[in-house]
Order: sequence, then C-alpha cells, then structure tokens
Amino acid sequence: MKLTPTQFGGAAAVDGYGPGFFRISGRVVHGAVLVTAQGGAAWAGLDDRAPLLALAGQVDVLFIGMGADVAHAPADLVAALRDAGVAVESMASPTAARTYNVTISEGRRVACALLPL
Repeated sequence: MKLTPTQFGGAAAVDGYGPGFFRISGRVVHGAVLVTAQGGAAWAGLDDRAPLLALAGQVDVLFIGMGADVAHAPADLVAALRDAGVAVESMASPTAARTYNVTISEGRRVACALLPL
C-alpha cells in the first residue's frame, strides 16, 4: 500500500508497505524495520532490544507495529523501554506506520519498530 505524502521537514517517513517489506523515504527494506527521523534500518524483531533501548533520550514515544494484526508487545520489553524513558504504543504495523508519519510531521520525537505483514 502507498501512503499519502505529507510534509516531514526532512524526517524519514514510511511511504509504503506490503507483504514482507516497508518503503522508508523511497528505500525498500525487507523484513522488520526500525524507523526514526534519521531513516529506516533493518531490525531483527522483538528479541533485538538494543536498538530500541538506544532510542532513550532521543524519542519520547515508540510505536511498535506487531504485523498485520493488533497485538501487545511483550510486557518485559515494554517495561524495559518505559524504565529507559520511552513510552510504548503497540498496534498493527499499518496503523503504527500511519501514526508515526502523522506525529513525525508534527515535529514530535517519535520512532516506530515495524514487524512485516
């Protein structure tokens, strides 16, 4: 699916997704992806916590896309991120991508970690 373009003030945006991939600012990333204002990078998934915890002090909220369906992120991951000062919102990956785009366009300090559909 292609998302509607908007103004992102130079921040990376999720501009499309489909089965097994995401398009971040025109670049296709296969599999799970971590997206910040600086760009998108492959991410190894929920067990790959180091890059998520490294967001502490850089973002206020992390949207975690759990794939095609709504699901909760693992409670211990959420607790670790909250202890590091990062609020977590879990939702389906398409919703997380759209929510990230809206909030980054507002200039907010957010990131999203998306599991593929």
